[in-house]
Amino acid sequence: MVGRARRQPRHLPGRLAVERYVVTLRCRDRPGIVRALSEAVFELKGNIVESQQFFDDRSGTFCLRMTFDSPETDVDAARTELGTRLAAFEPALKVRPIGDRPRVLVMVSRADHCLEDLLYRRRIGELPIDVPLVVSNHDGARGEVERHGIEFEYVPVTPDSKPAAEARLLALIAEHRIDLVVLARYMQVLSDDLCRALDGRAINIHHSFLPGFKGARPYHQAHLRGVKLIGATAHYVTAELDEGPIIEQDVVRVDHHHGPEQLVALGRDVERMVLARAVRLHAEDRVLRNGDRTVVFA
Repeated sequence: MVGRARRQPRHLPGRLAVERYVVTLRCRDRPGIVRALSEAVFELKGNIVESQQFFDDRSGTFCLRMTFDSPETDVDAARTELGTRLAAFEPALKVRPIGDRPRVLVMVSRADHCLEDLLYRRRIGELPIDVPLVVSNHDGARGEVERHGIEFEYVPVTPDSKPAAEARLLALIAEHRIDLVVLARYMQVLSDDLCRALDGRAINIHHSFLPGFKGARPYHQAHLRGVKLIGATAHYVTAELDEGPIIEQDVVRVDHHHGPEQLVALGRDVERMVLARAVRLHAEDRVLRNGDRTVVFA
């Protein structure tokens, strides 16, 4: 099994090797949170590089994303120090060396434009992810995936085989130590049990017509209705179909000159861009779940 890729600690001029950490935190707002976090960084002989904060007065939730450099290159020691200092606030806390890339499983059906875009961006270093595996309910993408040096798994799905197919998917996620599942135009509805098992660890992309134009040929439906904007939404997967917390969206303007096939092409473009942005934001720990919403530190 391939190990998690990680870059080595950096050497700054005139200084010992340092590790850069990303910290995300979400908890009920109380005085002293930032002070406790700053004291932990100080104990780690660290230097804060960037810090972003948000207070949601509707829910009383405090969210933070911070990066800091420290000569402490033992991530467990860094996590212990921050966890101890912040324990009184009972936070949802994550501490990660910035060089640790999440392991992503991409799922696809017949349309492969989002898959191809993710693999290209990953290859040129634009997306800070590792993709050890692609899973599909069709076999058509195998050749292209394997040309990228990535393992391809064909898992067909029928109404009768769906429970076994989802059990196989969960086994692959465990075997490959997957951090994030990306549904790159995977045209199968996941069961409620699987959605719960992947809570916060699965991203989906859909066209922005939902719920207006559900079902087959949505762009043709949109053309008949004379839409003026088309777009896409990337969101976390939940049991409520296409209703999960939104990570990223975008639109393009169209008019009466655009035929159905032009709308389809424009839709593919915006889907690619929106999904890639959402995956990058998640991979860089810039997205914090806050109930049915997200806080996105761009």
